[in-house]
Amino acid sequence: MTTNITKSSLFLLVSIFTIVISTTTLASDPDILSDFTSPENQSSVDANYFTYTAMRGIFQKSVDKCTTTKATKAEFPVLNGQGVSLAVLQFPPGSVNPPHYHSRATGLFLLLEGVLEVGFVDTKDVLYTQRLKAGDIFVFPKGLQHYQYNFDHKRKAVGVAALGGASPGTVTLPSSIFSSGISDLVLAKSFKTDVKTIKKIKIASKQS
Repeated sequence: MTTNITKSSLFLLVSIFTIVISTTTLASDPDILSDFTSPENQSSVDANYFTYTAMRGIFQKSVDKCTTTKATKAEFPVLNGQGVSLAVLQFPPGSVNPPHYHSRATGLFLLLEGVLEVGFVDTKDVLYTQRLKAGDIFVFPKGLQHYQYNFDHKRKAVGVAALGGASPGTVTLPSSIFSSGISDLVLAKSFKTDVKTIKKIKIASKQS
């Protein structure tokens, strides 16, 4: 009888452990067994493989809507297995990066220029908002809905987001939700904010 209980307990523990490991693997970057991943059918690489040049000159370019330039493993394959990626966000005056979340990555956001209102909603439906100035850093916890809004209608804003995953899994709420006919009051209650903020997001979404 004791042996049967022990085997049952062992089986249960192994099952739970397998589920936990599987869930963790699905939710984060896979571990690699080498220093870095190499391109297929290529035995050697040089420093060019570790260099990403697609962001050259973007700070000098003028944008007419919120623009995100990414460096994830999709754009920069060497990031596969490294657990990190990066994005540069450019905000024209009055623009917004609508509510979205990253299912596989925490975001560490550094504002380089301008001012931004940022915020996220936790799993207890608590809204955390902050107004950032250049040089400020804000954390967006993994899997939580968040947004960024340039409330200055005269100056642009620029920020850099370091993400804790090579493939952060960005999921954006459809912008159509703000033009769906749902009342501002319902949207305000749903997003744990006020009607004034919803109206600002609606205006900014049309401009983006």
